[in-house]
Amino acid sequence: MAAPLELSCWGGGWGLPSVHSDSLVVMAYAKFSGAPLKVNVIDNTWRGSRGDVPVLTTEDNTISQPAKILNFLRKQKYNADYELSAKQGADTLAYIALLEEKLLPAVLHTFWVESDNYFTVTKPWFASRMPFPLSLILPGRMSKGALTRILLTRGEPPLYHLREVEAQIYRDAKECLNLLSNRLGTSQFFFGDMPSTLDAYVFGFLAPLYKVRFPKVQLQEHLKQLSNLCRFCDDILNSYFRVSLGDPHLQKVKPRGPTTTSVPFTSASSLHESLLTLCQRLSPRHFPSALQYGSPCATRQ
Repeated sequence: MAAPLELSCWGGGWGLPSVHSDSLVVMAYAKFSGAPLKVNVIDNTWRGSRGDVPVLTTEDNTISQPAKILNFLRKQKYNADYELSAKQGADTLAYIALLEEKLLPAVLHTFWVESDNYFTVTKPWFASRMPFPLSLILPGRMSKGALTRILLTRGEPPLYHLREVEAQIYRDAKECLNLLSNRLGTSQFFFGDMPSTLDAYVFGFLAPLYKVRFPKVQLQEHLKQLSNLCRFCDDILNSYFRVSLGDPHLQKVKPRGPTTTSVPFTSASSLHESLLTLCQRLSPRHFPSALQYGSPCATRQ
């Protein structure tokens, strides 16, 4: 009998199995591909590194970072993309690069940099799952890590000041959300009725933004105006995460076949032009991680 696959990840709240985007990406992909994971939720008794979460442990390996974990699962025959065409695979790479470049900075800012959100929601939640004295130190380090990542990707000429950076990242994020909404249209998933890697990434990025109750909700309010993206998150939660995290095994779900009857909100040519325009604006350094289905992990007192 094969050794179990154990996933260590941040836990949930607000109706989510995890409030951590990277953890959600892996958990959703496991659901979609049928990978039988045993989930270990991190709490204040956890003695491992929290900077590498999520972590997949096997009989022979310890793997961190969503991209590497998903690649490992594919090699074990747990492949949520096995029915995608070459074009759909290319679209997946482009959209993941788009998420990382245009949406992730605003998500990090919402959770870790916006003061009201950080001090009333993010810091208390994460600190409660860390042992003393790490609970006094690590949330601040994670906040500083998020800010550093934002400034590295956006603090370039002509954006020198934090306020200018903030304004730009929220404009980019709203533009990205609009594009995702148009691409999804009335389909159940991004490639019809079959959940795939792209659905796991979009769900992982959007679900915490959609569900966590923040005092400052600029991006959350925009997301909630896009009803099909909210429905997308709700459907995945209801269909794939009904089993409580108290059950150590993720429910095994066989991927379904794709459909070609997607009805987008905009014309295909218009959508393609919008995606091409945004992709042309992506920083060239971003594509190597996208080519590996990458998702960077972010790490104030």
